[in-house]
Amino acid sequence: MKNLPNILTASRLVLALFMFVALAAAAGAVPLLSENLTVADQYRLERWAFWAFVVAAVTDFFDGWLARRLDAVTVWGAILDPIGDKILVCGALLGLMALGPNPMVVLPAGLILFREFAVSALREVGAGKGIKLPVTLLAKWKTTLQLVAIGAEMVLASWAAFGLPDTPDVVGPASLAIHGLLWLAAVITLITGAQYWEAARKALT
Repeated sequence: MKNLPNILTASRLVLALFMFVALAAAAGAVPLLSENLTVADQYRLERWAFWAFVVAAVTDFFDGWLARRLDAVTVWGAILDPIGDKILVCGALLGLMALGPNPMVVLPAGLILFREFAVSALREVGAGKGIKLPVTLLAKWKTTLQLVAIGAEMVLASWAAFGLPDTPDVVGPASLAIHGLLWLAAVITLITGAQYWEAARKALT
């Protein structure tokens, strides 16, 4: 049981990779897998990618909770957990953009990716100088908001795959709400990035 949190974290990495490959294949970007792809196959891949994302997102909550509950917090788990989060978020965003460029998605997705890579680099530099940047409460909520917003964007991008109503009075408001949620996630993401940057600046000076 002590290894269960780490197993869940590792499974998130595997699911994130599967999700990205499925989205890329649905977009016709994977040799062999994308050859002779029918519309039904494309829809199936999009649904598989979404459910893999959902399961991976759920493990993000349970691995940390179980680690504390079972007193099984390990250095390896502490390293893998944030890596798993970033791979899941970045893989989903890249997969979404592979399905087709959406002007309402490209900018917030790019801002989120920029922040994630910048903070990762900042942590690595800080670690080399003995500086730790603890995860803030807002950063934890940021991750939850990102996962919900990206999951909603995946449903929107695969609307037909789920057999949802395609009338303008349904798609229009849904698109507006979902894109707005992604933009909110991007804003909160940038705010937390600025907080980490300020904390690192103060520590270094």
